[in-house]
Amino acid sequence: MKPPPQGWPRLSSALTYQDANAAIAWICKAFGFEVRLKVDGEGGLVEHSELTFGESVLMVSDQRVQQRRERAFASPASIGGTCTQSVMLYIDDADAHCARAQAAGGTIMYGPTVSDYGEDYWVDKSYQVRDPEGHLWWFCERVRG
Repeated sequence: MKPPPQGWPRLSSALTYQDANAAIAWICKAFGFEVRLKVDGEGGLVEHSELTFGESVLMVSDQRVQQRRERAFASPASIGGTCTQSVMLYIDDADAHCARAQAAGGTIMYGPTVSDYGEDYWVDKSYQVRDPEGHLWWFCERVRG
């Protein structure tokens, strides 16, 4: 298997928002992502963006841009709150990260909870949060394993 391009992880994700500018600002504030690239288009719409969290890359764009490109991407806010994907990231401190997300206005679906998968596996502390447009995020801290 060939290595991914320089600066890209093997897997990255993309999310669509009704207001990508607001979403990018919120994701950076609530979760600690950083903007690596942001391409603005007509009317201030985000044509493309790349946000980083460690070695992870998340692409965020406006729903109207995706519709113009005839792509069937949508924000959960525009389809009755249905979420078709959730994003999971490993973090260092689930309690502090959850508090940061909640302080930024995220809806905590469940707070930091320890899951022990048995002696042969691992223990994680994780929480889940819904962002302002309804995307689900799951953050995990590896405790053992």
